[in-house]
Amino acid sequence: MLNVIAAGAMLLSTLGGAPAPGTHIVAPPDDDMTISVVSANGSGCPQGSAVVEVSPDNKAFTVSYSKFIAEVGPQSGALDYRKQCQIALNVLIPSGYTYGIARADYRGYARLEAGATASETAFYYFQGMSKTGVSKYQFSGFMDDSWQVTDEVEVEAITWLPCGSSRYLNINTELKVNRGWSNKSTTSFITMDSSDLNLDTIYRVAWKQCPF
Repeated sequence: MLNVIAAGAMLLSTLGGAPAPGTHIVAPPDDDMTISVVSANGSGCPQGSAVVEVSPDNKAFTVSYSKFIAEVGPQSGALDYRKQCQIALNVLIPSGYTYGIARADYRGYARLEAGATASETAFYYFQGMSKTGVSKYQFSGFMDDSWQVTDEVEVEAITWLPCGSSRYLNINTELKVNRGWSNKSTTSFITMDSSDLNLDTIYRVAWKQCPF
């Protein structure tokens, strides 16, 4: 598997400042975090193709997609080279806590002919607040392999949901393929899929107690 890891800077947030002095990340609350998909829009996530699952320990949640693939080739449509999805999540957390995204793992598969390239771009932000920095990864053919990229945020740079507020978490992802100088009779594609043909994007959650 091709594994690309980027630390810290790729997802340094512009949503808010560093946490107040003397505050510390705490263990996940005993009560469950619940998440529901409010909306999913874009060519990469047709209706009903995006599912969210929260880990039993409240430390992560996974967004799975089943129809997220970008491709170029003789049988591809004119717009198939780029697929995008924006999801709004309603995240309900126990009273007295707030959360932030500390790490995001994206994985999938790519089949790129020599001369073709592909990219994966992602960012997330809380409703009504500024966007985070964008993380973007490039892949080049020839490639016929699974891939995984990881973005980690330093503790002091995590963006926290303001205590007591209720805001949707918006997640925006994009896949794109460029034919380049590859043979026009061939097909190149990139998808984010696991062995069960679903795209799995895992967001790992850090917790704080309010107020801070």
